[in-house]
Amino acid sequence: MASNTKRMIYIRLAGEGTDVFRPTEALDLGGGLFKVLAPPDYDPEDEKWEFPPGSVVECEKAQSAKGEYLRATKRHK
Repeated sequence: MASNTKRMIYIRLAGEGTDVFRPTEALDLGGGLFKVLAPPDYDPEDEKWEFPPGSVVECEKAQSAKGEYLRATKRHK
């Protein structure tokens, strides 16, 4: 069931040479699906997101030195 709450997720940036992830808010649609929201400073000419705002994505939990986070892994069809 959808919770319609906002969660912070991380989107991979394309063309960076190394793995770089951009934090952004997403609407939790339930069932592990999230709708990517655009931050106020979003500029598609500056950053090429793997999944642009408006995309519905699946996320998985990932671990970093700062703790657990949600990483977008694939676009939902």
